[in-house]
Amino acid sequence: MRSKKASIEAVRAAKRSAAQAALERICHDCRLGLGTGSTTNEFIALLPKVRERIKAVASSSQATTALLRDAGFEVSPLSQCGTLDLYVDGADETDDHRRLIKGGGGALTGEKILAASSRQFVCIVDESKRVKLLGNFPLPVEVIPMARSAVARKLAAMGGQPQYREGVITDYGNEILDVRNLRILNPEELETAINQIPGVVTVGLFARQRPQAVIVGTPQGAYTL
Repeated sequence: MRSKKASIEAVRAAKRSAAQAALERICHDCRLGLGTGSTTNEFIALLPKVRERIKAVASSSQATTALLRDAGFEVSPLSQCGTLDLYVDGADETDDHRRLIKGGGGALTGEKILAASSRQFVCIVDESKRVKLLGNFPLPVEVIPMARSAVARKLAAMGGQPQYREGVITDYGNEILDVRNLRILNPEELETAINQIPGVVTVGLFARQRPQAVIVGTPQGAYTL
């Protein structure tokens, strides 16, 4: 029991290390975008320390918006923020080339929009999320509800095993398929192929829109890819 508790604390310390390192990238009058997930939540917890540097805040999800408001920040629509200076988000997996799988929290569409609307995209993860080859984590695909079965058949034809994420409706009223056992040898090519399937809103591969930096946290500190 003590070992399990120590392991949980070590992971949280690693997340905090990554979050702290990302905090140093906030410039004065920063238009800041935030993603979702436990590591991003650690970053949000630190934001009151640099409140005076932040000019505007945009969020990728309702859950993150609630956390930011609890921390005393006014969250604005992206349309009112303009181009963001910095977007900070976590990931479910990252390879050494900074290509990501995201969407475990179901906010992949909002996350892609904010990443594409930012001058700098920084990903923060603990070391367990770093992999040699993407795909051990199931690949999320957001789909329009009427197309779910048709998209699932296409994904199965690609060699994947799509599974409907039951009980989950995204912020945009869509559904999610989690695809297991895909061989992601060329993430850029696969991202394009899945995005072209009619009915797909977006796929949780961030290979063409990869972050400029991935900050990897450890219990002893953080380093950057």
